Amino acid sequence: MKKLKFTDLLITVMLGVVFGILMKFWDDLYTVIKPMLPVARQLIYGMWFMVGPFAFLLIRKPGVALLASVAAAGLSAFIGHGIEVLIYGFFQGLGAELLFATFRYKRFGIIVAGLAGVMSCAASYFLDWVYGYANLEAWAIFVKYGLRVISAFLFTGVFAYFIVRALEATGVTNLIRPVAKEEYTALDK
Repeated sequence: MKKLKFTDLLITVMLGVVFGILMKFWDDLYTVIKPMLPVARQLIYGMWFMVGPFAFLLIRKPGVALLASVAAAGLSAFIGHGIEVLIYGFFQGLGAELLFATFRYKRFGIIVAGLAGVMSCAASYFLDWVYGYANLEAWAIFVKYGLRVISAFLFTGVFAYFIVRALEATGVTNLIRPVAKEEYTALDK
């Protein structure tokens, strides 16, 4: 298992901070479209699950999905969203981390990244249920969380994957980890 170096930790936390700022703006967008698209807005909910899988796809070491998610949630909690957000960040990051661990941290493709987002969504549903936010009729739960699962897969699988691929193509990620031909091939799995 690859160990995290100080630079990995620093980059992971910085990714969390960047995503924490993005999530603040995303929260504003989510609030604005709430009255216009009360159900369909769930299709943009996946942004909140993206930080952990994105960090893992970029750094590819155990622990970064959880750390990035907690860092992003920590910033969000600090700017006024409360401790509850930090708990969500921990569980969402843990969900993604467990999925990557299932594949022994050796799979970096769209499907695995998307499934990590779905696991983050599942962790979020569990907390929603604990806090009473999921006290809905069965059909409403199916629609709400079904749309969130789709969104989670799109944001964490498709979008995160292609953003990392674009970064790798520019060579920017060579500072984080050397990119070899085998790694590009592994991305296609």
